[in-house]
Amino acid sequence: MGMAWLDHVNIRTANLAAMTRFYTDIMGMPAGPRPNFRFGGAWHYSGDRAAVHLVEVAKQPAAAEPQVEHFAFRAFGFAPFLDRLRGANIAYDVAVVPGLNIRQVNIYDPDGNHIEVQFGPDEQADMAPFAGNGA
Repeated sequence: MGMAWLDHVNIRTANLAAMTRFYTDIMGMPAGPRPNFRFGGAWHYSGDRAAVHLVEVAKQPAAAEPQVEHFAFRAFGFAPFLDRLRGANIAYDVAVVPGLNIRQVNIYDPDGNHIEVQFGPDEQADMAPFAGNGA
């Protein structure tokens, strides 16, 4: 099991149109394909990778609140990673991206930062959530 690369940054915004213009026009990262999630947003690409995921929220988070909702790693070894989390008694849940079948393992580090670890659709494991004890 290992982390292969930083996959993307997820940013919450109530200014989706302005943020999309910024990432397209200023950063040179065109908007591109995005799964049919139940919430608004946009994915902006660096080459063939969706590196910035904008998530539309009704109210802009206050400056003291996190704007970056999570960061994500792409990894290999889905089942061993879940075994490691259970062995360390770390809570997690697993979501499957609609249409892509990528497995997203959502965890929090000791400071409360949301981390998503992605595994390809070909990797199999028991995807039931695990409550852990917050250790």
